Amino acid sequence: MFDEIMEKFEGSPSQQAVIRLLLERGFSVNDDGRVVSGGIEIPNTGIAREIGVDRRVVDSTTDVILKDPELRRIFQNISQVPSLMDLAPVLDLTVLTVTPDDADQKGIVAGITGLLAEHDISIRQTISEDPEFTDEPQLYLITDQELPGNVITEIRDLEFVRKIELQ
Repeated sequence: MFDEIMEKFEGSPSQQAVIRLLLERGFSVNDDGRVVSGGIEIPNTGIAREIGVDRRVVDSTTDVILKDPELRRIFQNISQVPSLMDLAPVLDLTVLTVTPDDADQKGIVAGITGLLAEHDISIRQTISEDPEFTDEPQLYLITDQELPGNVITEIRDLEFVRKIELQ
């Protein structure tokens, strides 16, 4: 689906950058063509500055979104999910970051969450990056306890795990 969306902006790398930011951040486009997060409007100048384009590129991108029924349906229904990752140090949580060899492989989330469940480790949140949105997708698991060394070793030894990090 991501490729289909990007194809609609094939002639404009700047508009593709706007689309990528909207998708990565979970920003919507309202009926007035304004970029929003929930009911809060995100200024086009801020979006433009973030990705290094002119504000008018953001305007023209939202115009295209509103004129295309498929894009309109997607960007008027996308939403953001709050993450515990940045709060982990404050809340004394552990963040396990797993980089797989091949993010398209089936069973990555099930394999790791199953292993944690076997060791009676409760997961507070799981965030999985979509391989279509990022070059090196990662899986983030937030737990409310430290991971024992043997569990870390078992995760590292899973066939699909390339790298793990703990925070």
